[in-house]
This record gives sequence, structure tokens and C-alpha cells, in this order.
Amino acid sequence: MSQPAIAADTKPWRREGATPFISVRGVTKQFGDFTAVADVDLEIYKSELFCLLGESGCGKSTLLRMLAGFEQATSGTITIDGEDMARVPPDRRPTNMMFQSYALFPHMTVEKNVAYGLLREGLKKSVAYERAAEMLRMVKLEKLARRRPDQLSGGQRQRVALARALVKRPKLLLLDEPLGALDKKLREETQFELIKIQETLGVTFIVVTHDQDEAMTLATRIGVMKDGKIEQIGEPREIYETPNSRFVADFIGSVNLFEGKVDAVAPDMMRIETYELGPVLLPPQAGLTLGQQVWGAVRPERFAISRSKPENTPNTWQGVVEEMGYIGHMSQYRIRLSNGVLIRASQSNRLRDEDPISWDEKVWISVQPSAFRVLTR
Repeated sequence: MSQPAIAADTKPWRREGATPFISVRGVTKQFGDFTAVADVDLEIYKSELFCLLGESGCGKSTLLRMLAGFEQATSGTITIDGEDMARVPPDRRPTNMMFQSYALFPHMTVEKNVAYGLLREGLKKSVAYERAAEMLRMVKLEKLARRRPDQLSGGQRQRVALARALVKRPKLLLLDEPLGALDKKLREETQFELIKIQETLGVTFIVVTHDQDEAMTLATRIGVMKDGKIEQIGEPREIYETPNSRFVADFIGSVNLFEGKVDAVAPDMMRIETYELGPVLLPPQAGLTLGQQVWGAVRPERFAISRSKPENTPNTWQGVVEEMGYIGHMSQYRIRLSNGVLIRASQSNRLRDEDPISWDEKVWISVQPSAFRVLTR
């Protein structure tokens, strides 16, 4: 059986001169004295699977509802496919929205749930059910077309809701925590199904989630939100490897943060005097000045752990393993340095080790200069 063609251009933002499909300019939303979304600028391109990521209450769902037309911006403009949405009601927008609750009609079969919107628009019954059947095949539920929602699993109900949202062929699909009701294993499986469907159809998806792993798996790009503002926009690798602030570094994955000041700058190396680790050597970074306050960010997997002191490694410290956890593909360590600082480190369990490092052992940890990300805020 041949694989469906991929309709999506997965990196449209990289094309020189590409026109944004969605343009958000200076959008603010206030509820009385409370500002839910604050002066947001955002461009999303056709065929993206874009994730708005942030903690509860950061404004991501409010922004999604403004795109759908369920909320009106207090100020600013929203343009979709070249059209200003200011006076366009929700039912006239080229969008559809899928809610976390799925909101399926319990008295209708699966196929009737999917075809319902088309029939309400006046489409011929035969055409509506043909399109519903086509969408059910795509989400692999064609054999369950005659069942009712209460006869389905959570993952199956989620796919029915997705089929119902896509059957009307919107230009933009908005998904608010679409996988939040699923258990961990089913959520992971459904993430890849969602990616495959989006790539096949080429529909632009905007997904709201608070789950960092989900955003990293799903997204072509991520917009990290905090207090109604977008802190950083970038591809998952960019957000993880080169965060632009302590908040983003700490919110996405696990990180060690070390505060200090720029102590010396040379053409090929820079030194930061940190409060936790003492002097740290790293590559020079443009825009920094002597005495400037900075933070060095290091991901746990960038630390090397050994029983003997590494040779010719500039950033090296000794400590004791205070805690450790084995989680299959990797081991996580909490290492207490002699000055009391706690370091989070991890190692991949690629090879079977008959004598692994364990609790209360003295170890050396080291990190290459290039592993540090210097943050100024």
C-alpha cells in the first residue's frame, strides 16, 4: 500500500520572501484591569504545525480564541490569508477549532458526528457522508463509523473530533490542548498520527499546549508564552539549544543555571566568574562587556561524569553522587560539589555497564566550553 503524499511544506518560514499566512500585529486582550495578552506580534506560515506553549494562565488559549473569533482583541490586528479578521464572525472565518472536551454528540454515530457540520451547511447528504467516510479512513476509524461515542476509547474519540474538524476543509485548524485527556502512552502514539495527518493534508495547525515534550514532538516551530507575551519563537532544536532567557531555558527541559559576571574576554575565549562554579571558560559572545551580569545555562546531558579526573578539560569539578535514577534509556544524577552546589547531570545508557556509577561515589564532572549558553536576562 502506497504512502499518502505529503502536502505540507514543513519549513515555509525559511523561504526568502515568503508571505505569512497568519499575521498578528500588536494584539492585546484585556478583561477589565487584567491583561491576558500583551502586545503580541506573531507570523505563522501556510502548512505550519505551530505550537503555543506556556503555563496555565499565560494567555495562549486567549490568543487562540481571538484567532477563532470567539474573543475580540482590545487592540491590534489579526490577518488570516490576507484578510483582516476584525469584522469577520467565527462562522465566516477560514478556521475550525477542536476543543479538549471534543464535544461529540452522544446520540449520533461516528459518521453522523463527522458529517454534521457539512449537512448543516446544506451539502447533499450523499456528498457529506462520502467526505465523512474519506476523513474517517484518514484517521483509521472507518470500521467504527456506526458506533456511538460512548463505545469508543479516549483516543478514538479524539480522532473523531479531529475528523469532524477537518472534514469542512478549513485553511486553519486551531487545537486547544487536543491530547490533554489521553494517557501518556496513547498521547505519544497520537502525536505522530496528528503529524502524519497534518503533513498529508497541508492544513495549517496551531496547537495550544502546556506540555513541553508534546510541543517539541509536534511543532515545526514553537512560541513560548509568559504573562501574556511571547518570550521566544523558534524551531524545537533552537528553543532547546539556544534559549534567549532564563525562563525559556528552565521551562523547556531541565537546565543548570549559574549566575556570574564577565571576567575576561579574549579573541578565542571568554571567562565568567560564577558564584556557584568559580571561573568558567567558554567561547566569546558578541555584545557582552566586562563586569556584565550573565547566567550560564548547561543542559544535564552536556556534563561528562567519570571516576578519574579528565585531562586537558578546562571546566572540571569534583563532587559526590547524592541521588540517581535509572529510567531505561538514561541515568539521571544529582551531584553535590564540595561547596554545596547541586549539579543535575545525565548519561545515556547506550551500553551495558557492569560497574555503573552509583550513590555516594566521588566523581569528576566536566563540560566543554561550547556547551554553555550565556543568557543576559
